[in-house]
Amino acid sequence: MSIEIKVPVLPESVADATIATWHVKVGQQVSRDQHLVDIETDKVVLEVVAPEDGHIAQFLFHEGDTVLGEQVIAIFVANAASGQEVTKAQAEAVTVAASEENNDALSPSVRRLLAEHNVDASKIKGTGVGGRITKEDVEAFVSASAKASPAATVAAAPAVAPLAAGRSEKRVPMTRLRKTIANRLLEAKNSTAMLTTFNEVNMQPIMDIRKQYQDVFEKRHGIRLGFMSFYVKAVTEALKRFPEVNASIDGDDIIYHNYFDVSIAVSTPRGLVTPVLRDTDTMSLAEIEKAVRDLAIKGRDGKLTVADMTGGNFTVTNGGVFGSLMSTPILNLPQSAILGMHAIKDRPMAVNGKVEILPMMYLALSYDHRIIDGRESVGFLVAIKDFLEDPTRLLLDL
Repeated sequence: MSIEIKVPVLPESVADATIATWHVKVGQQVSRDQHLVDIETDKVVLEVVAPEDGHIAQFLFHEGDTVLGEQVIAIFVANAASGQEVTKAQAEAVTVAASEENNDALSPSVRRLLAEHNVDASKIKGTGVGGRITKEDVEAFVSASAKASPAATVAAAPAVAPLAAGRSEKRVPMTRLRKTIANRLLEAKNSTAMLTTFNEVNMQPIMDIRKQYQDVFEKRHGIRLGFMSFYVKAVTEALKRFPEVNASIDGDDIIYHNYFDVSIAVSTPRGLVTPVLRDTDTMSLAEIEKAVRDLAIKGRDGKLTVADMTGGNFTVTNGGVFGSLMSTPILNLPQSAILGMHAIKDRPMAVNGKVEILPMMYLALSYDHRIIDGRESVGFLVAIKDFLEDPTRLLLDL
């Protein structure tokens, strides 16, 4: 019995997706729920698993091809005995039937190769099922043509200086996520009146609290007390006092949000993503720490969902974990502000007329000057500084 392997239903905000990686080969025996393919969207990677025990009979789309939601990408044969070899006749019978069901004679990857090399498909003999032309057929034809007329190939090739011995280059295509990040950063730079203001904060009070209550906190809540929970709490309280920072621009309107969803910048193997902590005004320090840990683990393992990434009114990014001393973070559209935290460094500071060595950290607030004025931006940053330097303000609502 043949089964169509389809692209999952894509979120409303995602138009198409890309076949990232096939984890199995044609004819390879797989078990039910085994990982077949990764499909990459602008936001997340979707995993497609085997519906039954069996094997893939035919790939209709290959790695790098663009696909749509619910589009058939492969033909799967179910009910094959585990470990049983599929005969050539059986495979051909299944794939011929699949080919007849598929009216598209050429896959997108094959059409792209034909266009790139300006090759007439009628000149190529297909070795696929039912005479179907594969990528390997096109590449073999182009290679044979190049060998047949080396002079023309040399004349057409651009002059490129050879690399010196021991030097090499590697060219890889950008992932959809990386291209999306690049486009959004350029859009933020080009479509907003972005400005950054700075301040510094003495982290000694928070470090003393962590030192005093770390063991008790971890024993009570099962998680270590970090800095991020203090940052998020301070940001949330500051957002209550400066609603313009918690707002966004939509056309000619300003949308004021009466809830507090804070995006957290998380570095993953695929790039920087910003999952969202929702209703942070109702969360305790322990709940924030657990939520941040869960999002970081999901980001590392590629398990973040579209729901995890959707929304957010303000972003916190902590470049200090990588050693950054100062930066000017770029807005995470459509948000109007982003707070950059940095490395905590011991520095000599003047305190009551005396020089003391204190653990200091720079704060950087980038904001859209179209909606947030200097008074609000500086006041917002000073409020965060006050909350961090005197955490009891968070408890007393001062």
